[in-house]
Amino acid sequence: MTGRRPDGYHLLQTWMQFLDWGDRMLFRTNRKGMIQRHDEHPYTLPAADLSIRAAEVLRQAAGRPELGADITLEKRVPPGTGLGGGSSNAATTLLVLNRLWQLHLSAAQLRDLGRGLGADVPVFLHGASAWAEGTGDLLTTMCPPAGWVAVALPGVAVSTESIFSDPGLRRDHPPVAVRDYTAGLTGNDLEAVTFQRHPEVAAAHRCLSQFGPARMSGTGSAVFVPLPTREAAEQVIGQLPDGMTGLAARRLNRSPLQDWMPEPES
Repeated sequence: MTGRRPDGYHLLQTWMQFLDWGDRMLFRTNRKGMIQRHDEHPYTLPAADLSIRAAEVLRQAAGRPELGADITLEKRVPPGTGLGGGSSNAATTLLVLNRLWQLHLSAAQLRDLGRGLGADVPVFLHGASAWAEGTGDLLTTMCPPAGWVAVALPGVAVSTESIFSDPGLRRDHPPVAVRDYTAGLTGNDLEAVTFQRHPEVAAAHRCLSQFGPARMSGTGSAVFVPLPTREAAEQVIGQLPDGMTGLAARRLNRSPLQDWMPEPES
């Protein structure tokens, strides 16, 4: 954290990369003006679902109240893990319905809508791995090394709001350069607060640190360690202690949503 604005938003520096793993979504459009989700699962109620909010914001921006959508969400990313599941769903909804509803909003217009939905939404609309600054919306495209990660899921949900509001959070870290991050000379200022509040996350970090430079994803609770191959990542996941789940995933520098992006502005 490099500072805090008068309106309460935190200023940060972070690196964001995609995984070839996440939630799955199915869209069907309707002309009844109804936006609704049809699945049932214990994670996110439809009223609090960012995908529903994204669809409503998009329809309102287009001034087309007759447009509707039936959204089915297969939830795989547990909330409270810092893996951006809800933000990715919101960006997916904006991109897919922009095309299915034939609205032809530009990439810039969609990014403006995304900022109002959440700080992590812009990177999914950016479409490429990025170094993020400001509140997370100032993005510089990066191409870090390819490879895999082993991700440990301690089984606890971390409230982002509670971590950012904690008085013990460091908010005056001097700005760093991208080369400092890629050289492994930086850390996650959020870890100390999350580890104190959630010992399970600290335990996951200690476990993965045996295999490389482990880091917490965002505010947690997920912890990951970069590895060169799928086999290496799966081997680490196989050694997680009882009560802790995990997954092996490929690191991507190009978003799986890239093909849904609007044509670049000329």
